This record gives sequence, C-alpha cells and structure tokens, in this order.
Amino acid sequence: MKNFFQKIVVAGGLLTFVTGVAVAQDTLNSQTLGGKRVNSITTAVPFLLIAPDSRHGAMGDAGVSSTPDVFSNHWNPSKLAFVDRKYALAISYTPWLQKLVPDINLSYLSGYYRIDSRQTIGASLRYFSLGEITFTDQTGNQTGSGNPNELAVDLAYARKLSDRFSIGTAFRFINSDLAQGQNVSGQDIKPGRAVAADISMYYTNPDLKLNGKKTTFAAGMNISNIGNKMSYTDASRRYFIPTNMRVGASGKMKLDDYNEITLMVDANKLLVPTNPLYGKDSAGNVYIIKGEDPDKSLTSGIFGSFNDAPNGMKEELQEISYSVGFEYWYDKQFAFRGGYFYEHPLKGNRQYFTMGAGIKYNVFGLDLSYLIPTQQQNPLENTLRFSLTFNFEDPKEKQKN
Repeated sequence: MKNFFQKIVVAGGLLTFVTGVAVAQDTLNSQTLGGKRVNSITTAVPFLLIAPDSRHGAMGDAGVSSTPDVFSNHWNPSKLAFVDRKYALAISYTPWLQKLVPDINLSYLSGYYRIDSRQTIGASLRYFSLGEITFTDQTGNQTGSGNPNELAVDLAYARKLSDRFSIGTAFRFINSDLAQGQNVSGQDIKPGRAVAADISMYYTNPDLKLNGKKTTFAAGMNISNIGNKMSYTDASRRYFIPTNMRVGASGKMKLDDYNEITLMVDANKLLVPTNPLYGKDSAGNVYIIKGEDPDKSLTSGIFGSFNDAPNGMKEELQEISYSVGFEYWYDKQFAFRGGYFYEHPLKGNRQYFTMGAGIKYNVFGLDLSYLIPTQQQNPLENTLRFSLTFNFEDPKEKQKN
C-alpha cells in the first residue's frame, strides 16, 4: 500500500487515522525547527478547513466578516441573513497540492434562499478527491484500486435579531472514504463518519463616516465543526475533527460613486487538544512530561484547548493563525483582491500571499485566485481557484424597482 500511503500523507497527513496506529511519541518529540520542537495540531478530515472559493481564497483566506455572499455557508453562516438577493448558486473548483500530486482537487457547490427580510437558509456540498490509487501490500503485490474521497453536506439557517446583528447555525454530515475494503495490520478499513454543527454571529454598521466617506464596519465569529470524533477501524482510537474558532473584523469604504475598498482581518484557532511532550521510562513505557493527555471527550477537548499546550500561554498564542485581506471594486463590476496568511513555523508554517480578480455582470460572476508561498518548493505553490456565481433577484422586487 505504499502508493496509497504516499498520497494520503500528501493530502493532509491522514496516515495516522487510516491505519489506526498512533505516531510514535518519541518521533513527535524529535521534530525540531531551529532547535525548537515542532508541535503541529493534527486532526481527521482537514479538508474542511480549505478555503473553498476564489473570492476569499484571494484575500488570504479571510472571510468571517466579509460582505455576505453565497459562500457565507463556509465562512460564517450568520452572514446569510444580510444577503441582498433572493437566491443564489455557486460552484468552485480548486486543484490541490498540484506541486506534488496531479489529481487531488476540491469541488464546492453552494447556494442560499432568502425566506423573508430576516431569515435565510443555505446549503452546500464539499467534495475532496484524492484521485485514483493502486493499493499494494508490503511486498508490492497489487491488492486492488480505488478512488479515495471525502465529502461534507451542509444545511444552514441565519436570522436577523436586529437591523445590524444576526446569528446562524449550520449542520454538517461528513464522510471520509479513504481505503474502504482494504486491510492494514489485520484491521478492516471503513469510512470515517461524523456529524457536526457551526455556531456563528455577525454584526454590521453601514452608517459610519470616515474622512467624510461612507464606511461600513462589520465583525463576525464562527465556531465550526463541533462534532463527534472519527475512526477508520473498529479497533483504532477516535480522532477529533477540526473544530475551529474564527473571529474577525472588516471595514468597507465607498470612495466615490465608482470605487470602494474593503480591508479585513481574521484570526483562527483550532479547538482541539495540543500534543503533549512525551518521555520514556527505563522500561520503555511512554509518559507525559508536560501538557495534557489528548485523549479527551469533545467538550473537554474544546474548552481545554485554551490551556493545554506544553509550553503554556506562549505556545497557545502560537496556535493562532492570521489572515489579512483587501478587496477593491470598480463600479460594482470589476474586483481586484489580495491578502496574506500566516501560521507560526512551529505550528505548521503555512505562510503565503494571495491575489485574485473578479467580474460581475447582471446575475453572473466569475472569480479567480492565485496563491504565492513565501518559501520555495512549497506544496501549495501555484494553487489556483475558480468560482462561478449566479445571483437572482425576486421578480416581484425587480418589478418594484
């Protein structure tokens, strides 16, 4: 199964979850960068955190407080309460990790329907394909082939509590089919499944003035993927899915009748346990030197994630990643975007600039984005995203206008 394992590792470090064999703790402790211990947080189904659309992918993966659109299902479901069209559909496609593997990709289908002036429902489908795999045993004999894939189906609801504030939730079914029908170390591999929910809120104030220019301030928070732990075999340990807290704020300024610009910033923190520092006694038994046992319940894992890092608050702050983005619109038809994403070197070291453009004409919109890593030979290099959107007005409202 060598080829299979290589692709799984490339796709997101999922080998541990597929085989049900935990990574040796002394190996974890030996991973260093600049003499310091690397302690990245790992979860099952990390594809849930990949930016699915071109607009926000071009803005450094910032989006919790951006202008509401059809992709709010992912970034902040509560924003759907403030959408300005009756209903919308969108599709997005991202070739993923093309620098290393040619046939991994993420497809995303999203839509919403505004029930009335205060309520909106949304839905989305996320499909992550790892391409075609040839399975082999330890001696190199072929045991079959397959198409590993993961998917998530969402249903969202958002409601305004006032003209400036809304809340929202999303319910999600997750299926991770990486090697169904195969056997590793005497264990039959089955699809990993989970159900999860998002809790979100959004605030916007469009009545501000800055240097005499009309300015809109917005802020948002989304705690996503609150759900059960996942396993791929009957005997293996269960692993956390990527419960994540995203908070951020933005400001949009209308420069004149044709030009407007938006600046935004997001901060993210995974609400799952941090790996402790392990040691071995003279008998070879593994024990925890610093930190906490990561084998916790869902609730304990979420609340304990704020103070379980082996090196205390300093390491907890290192677990926060940041996104900064801007968006410029000309005549509400042509957009140019840019951004930057930062993750601490000891917590994954993803650091990259992003840029992109968009065009909107009547109901149709097209967006593209491009990722530029700060380091050479980065597997995310040359990542492109493509998104098509269709926004429709209520015919009755259109006649009134």
